[in-house]
Amino acid sequence: MSSETVNVDEFKELANQALPKMYYDYYAGGVDRGTDVFKALALGAHAVLAKASSEPVNVEEFKELAKLTLPKMYYDFYAGGAEDEHTLRENIQAFQRITIRPRVLVDVSQIDTSVTILGHHISAPILVAPTAAHKLAFYEGELATARAAAAAKTIMVLSYSSSCSIEEVASSCNAVRFFQLYVFKRRDISRQLVERAERFGYKAIVLTADAPRLGRREADIKNKMIAIPEKNLEGLITIDVSSDQGSKFETFANKTLDASLRWEDIEWLRSITTLPIIIKGILTREDATKAVEAGVDGIIVSNHGARQLDFAPATVSVLEEVVHAVKARVPVLLDGGVRRGTDVFKALALGAQAVLIGRPVLFGLAAKGEEGVRKVLEMLKNELETSMALSGCPCIKDITRSHVRTHYDKLHSML
Repeated sequence: MSSETVNVDEFKELANQALPKMYYDYYAGGVDRGTDVFKALALGAHAVLAKASSEPVNVEEFKELAKLTLPKMYYDFYAGGAEDEHTLRENIQAFQRITIRPRVLVDVSQIDTSVTILGHHISAPILVAPTAAHKLAFYEGELATARAAAAAKTIMVLSYSSSCSIEEVASSCNAVRFFQLYVFKRRDISRQLVERAERFGYKAIVLTADAPRLGRREADIKNKMIAIPEKNLEGLITIDVSSDQGSKFETFANKTLDASLRWEDIEWLRSITTLPIIIKGILTREDATKAVEAGVDGIIVSNHGARQLDFAPATVSVLEEVVHAVKARVPVLLDGGVRRGTDVFKALALGAQAVLIGRPVLFGLAAKGEEGVRKVLEMLKNELETSMALSGCPCIKDITRSHVRTHYDKLHSML
């Protein structure tokens, strides 16, 4: 009970939010004080049932269902950010400050959302971002997520800290997948992970560059988060980590990941694989320029879902800066804060080739398993299609910078 609603008033408020007014008034009417506990249980049960049985109409509603479904420790692990969570909120709010400038009287009777990323044709510019430990959300874990991504005809990026192994996910269905890599102090471990991914048909390596150590995720510290990324590391490294200070996940990461990783190490990674290398975690023009000079094949503008450095900028707020520095030499993708098809549209207008979504996938998985992930991807694709039609853009290449107005544009127009 400590992980959910813990007193009568909280049950009552939850019921008030979830139940039709007629039913809430019936249960909340005059009752003798001796039955308060019974009343609270009735209200709470009906509220949970009402919410769990409802069909989400947007991806944020999956978040509410996931909160009802998951233990508090796991929900906090997925939903939380670093420190005061300023960047976590800003990732979403920055999108909301961008407005769309639609065009009318354009033939939008046919809308094509498909794109090509590193030579792979996908149904929409919406990829599944690498996120850890999907079995905390649903018993099939990444196998369910992989099947949902395949059904949506898009690319899934498998996290190194997945609950299912590289091999298990590869055999789950026929689809294009990338593999996310962290570099360990023991480079032989990273080498083996890359070799396994290449051997089992993954099409690119996504190097996470913004985690020399884990950010301070205070919810995980309070909850003493116990998830350790063990499946892909079995037989490679000792994973029995004890910590009296808080998150065991943080302790594990800080003991094993290589904080000395430098730009020169891109050459080392290139030497051990023939796969394209995408670097994830770029937020400045300076690093974007260095990434291109280092020979990467793609860039993901990312602040790690706001889980690393709090008060790092929202990703969409620095997207144009990175795009201008890259000068179309490699594809630029974005993750962080994408919750609507209009967000996808805005990112594309600012120069991204595609976006990646993380938390919405996890919340869909927690709420409704594989079907939930399918629904999340379908909702975003459908919303993007609607946004394109209402903005006068029959296909992705028709979305241009002139279709959006940012906060900076508004300030500039006032000068």
